[in-house]
Amino acid sequence: MSRTCKECDSPFSGRSDKKFCSDDCRSAYNNRRNSDANNFMRTVNNILRRNRRILYRLYDKGETSIDRDRLIREGFAFGYYTNEKKVPTGSVHRYCYELGYEERNREQYRLVKI
Repeated sequence: MSRTCKECDSPFSGRSDKKFCSDDCRSAYNNRRNSDANNFMRTVNNILRRNRRILYRLYDKGETSIDRDRLIREGFAFGYYTNEKKVPTGSVHRYCYELGYEERNREQYRLVKI
């Protein structure tokens, strides 16, 4: 039984559940199909990685307190974090992977690590 490839429309034969003539066509089809989601996810992951690098660099220097303006100058995006945790004191820690921050007031943050 001959079928046509979902990517390049060339005829092929093989298993009855086979949809592509080659691995290259399968990869190209799935890459194209998922490209919109991948672009969005890539953008978000790049922001999260940048936030983590900023926090890591500051934490590695031994800084435990940082101004909001300095974080913004460094390129930190406050709306992006991987998780948040409410601590017994009532404050919230927002993390970029294992490194995070706690808002002390509107202009001052404390760096934290899991």
